[in-house]
Amino acid sequence: MTPYIFTETLLPLIYFMSLLSFIIWAYDKHRAVYHKWRIPEFLLAIVTVLGGAFGSLCGMVIFNHKCRKPLFYIGVPAILFIQI
Repeated sequence: MTPYIFTETLLPLIYFMSLLSFIIWAYDKHRAVYHKWRIPEFLLAIVTVLGGAFGSLCGMVIFNHKCRKPLFYIGVPAILFIQI
């Protein structure tokens, strides 16, 4: 019964959170380029911890966003490793 819980509940949740995380990182980068109000780093970290680490890492690499902050360039790969 355990494999069904993973494939039917947990896996779709991880997919959704990764997609949501990627979209949030893209939106934050867009706002940063135009010098507008930004998404708080706390929210980026929370979405990463709640299952969106893969989307966060993709957002970091593709958009070259938050790559200088140790919280993110060390934390996001570490959280992804833990989630895998």
